[in-house]
Amino acid sequence: MAILLRVLLFAILAAVAVRAFGRFFAGIAQGAATPPRQRSQGETPVKMVKDPVCGTFVVPGKALSASAAGATVWFCSEACRDEYQRRG
Repeated sequence: MAILLRVLLFAILAAVAVRAFGRFFAGIAQGAATPPRQRSQGETPVKMVKDPVCGTFVVPGKALSASAAGATVWFCSEACRDEYQRRG
């Protein structure tokens, strides 16, 4: 009975391993077949800015902001903005 159980468990393990390798190599093949994304003519890169409190880089158009000494400072969250204003 113990040998039959070992054979069954080995067969299940082998099936899982074969499936995992199959999916891995299928993903590699799909990635190799897909051409890299090209930027359209009107699309320009966005310069990201660093949150002065936590150091996270954010996109200015989607981030929270505050004015400090005549300059705009960008934040990833309200908590970082509030912390910056408490410090200043």
